Amino acid sequence: MAFHHLLEQAGGMGRFQSLQIAFHCISILMVYPHILLENFTAAVPDHRCWVHSLDNDTVSANGTGIHRQDILLRISIPLDSNLRPEKCRRFLHTQWQLLHRNGTFSNMSDLDTEPCVDGWVYDRSSFSSTIVTKWDLVCESQSLKSMVQFSFMAGMLLGSIIYGHLSDRFGRKLIFKWCLLQFTIADICASVSPTLLIYCLLRFWAGLCISSILTNNVLLIIEWIMPRFQAMGMTVTICFASVGQMLLGGLAFVIRDWHLLQLVLTAPLFVLFLASRWLAESARWLIITNKPERGLKELRKAAHKNGIKNAGDSLTMEVLRSTMQEELEAAEIQPPVCDLFRTPNMRKRIFLLSFVRFAILVPFYGLILHLQYLGSNIFLFQALFGIVTLPANYVALLALNHLGRRVTQMLFMFLLGIFILAVTSVPPEMQTLRVALSTLGVGFSSASVMCSCTHGNELIPTVIRATATGIITIAGNIGAALAPLLMILTVYSPHLPWITYAVFSILACLLVFFLPETRNQPLPDSIQDVEKDDFRLIQGS
Repeated sequence: MAFHHLLEQAGGMGRFQSLQIAFHCISILMVYPHILLENFTAAVPDHRCWVHSLDNDTVSANGTGIHRQDILLRISIPLDSNLRPEKCRRFLHTQWQLLHRNGTFSNMSDLDTEPCVDGWVYDRSSFSSTIVTKWDLVCESQSLKSMVQFSFMAGMLLGSIIYGHLSDRFGRKLIFKWCLLQFTIADICASVSPTLLIYCLLRFWAGLCISSILTNNVLLIIEWIMPRFQAMGMTVTICFASVGQMLLGGLAFVIRDWHLLQLVLTAPLFVLFLASRWLAESARWLIITNKPERGLKELRKAAHKNGIKNAGDSLTMEVLRSTMQEELEAAEIQPPVCDLFRTPNMRKRIFLLSFVRFAILVPFYGLILHLQYLGSNIFLFQALFGIVTLPANYVALLALNHLGRRVTQMLFMFLLGIFILAVTSVPPEMQTLRVALSTLGVGFSSASVMCSCTHGNELIPTVIRATATGIITIAGNIGAALAPLLMILTVYSPHLPWITYAVFSILACLLVFFLPETRNQPLPDSIQDVEKDDFRLIQGS
């Protein structure tokens, strides 16, 4: 836990750290929108069955006129309960007798209908093309749409643990660069996929990488900065993720074709990959994994960029070994993954952090993935949710630094639960109030996620931080995948899913109390640090 003394000799928080943070923030800005990409590339437009007399090119060329088209639609497509054309069925035979009925459709259910055997006609006013219109993921095939998001989430689940472990074994920088390249290739290929199966496989391949990219961005920030700046570093990264949400909404508004939208979002990542060669590896990780010579080299580079003169005299191998003696002795034995659960304090931290992350992402994705509860302008809502997280994260940063990690998390998680309960108690007719409460709920949930990430990274030792973060991220991804599934509970009550979201949030609020406070404390570097200092941290809180 003495690494921060070496950082002080290398300039503390200087030009080197600023450049590192800038690169990783740009990376987060460009990568994070891909998690929400299916909000637009898989949007479901209005649709109806294709009808020969109405949609045949030869008939349309005869210039039948708008009125004639309305008449043909009325006698070809039955109406649903809202007196709108059915989306998934058409009349078996043209019902000319309906032309003589003045709004009386009492026996329309008796007329013979059939599925859309000839395909569908889509409303192209909002999107010229989506994967739904390309592969007809509607009606009997609408469940296939969820397979796309599931394939991506499954990749995130698997990738977070695989690449988390590899990051601890082979370094943050190497795995970050490999995942960035793999992610870019996979998503560019996905934008030109010929079949749905290939698209899902490529999105799964991209999902494998995205958790590692985002996690290593965060690790390479917090492992290079002083403890007092770590909360600020987390806040900045999440703010750039929020800007990424707004960027996605803006680009989707301008680019209505899913092929082009996915290509425009992905192609610039090649430039990011080429620029990553100038990144510095985590000196903290190098030292803790028994590579002190390389760690010292990176520290001297940082000192040089920070304008520290004669850094070679103050940063020597003797100084490094005397400062990090305990950590270097512990690094002689590489801890296996099972060490996360072998000691009592480490085990308690992993279980509590995993459940808290799981419980926070359930309501977060429950809100952000159900934009239809707000209305039809998904471009505005995507931008709105991105905007509200900026002041929310700033307020969270102030609270983290003044109230501490535990109190801040408990406060935001409790408010999140209360606002979710408030949303579900407001009738659907009061749309403005529901929008306001939902937006505030997203703000509180975003602030809770930021606080949870900050606190979690400060509680996990460097030697196994990426692996532990991968496990915690898996728990969070399970919560993200569970959030839309909970909406099935609406068959019992429309309020039940939202009550469940609120219960998870309030339960997480209570469990945070059992985690130690870490404000202004140095990061633990070994599992021994956790066991030795856990009692001290609890007493100091």
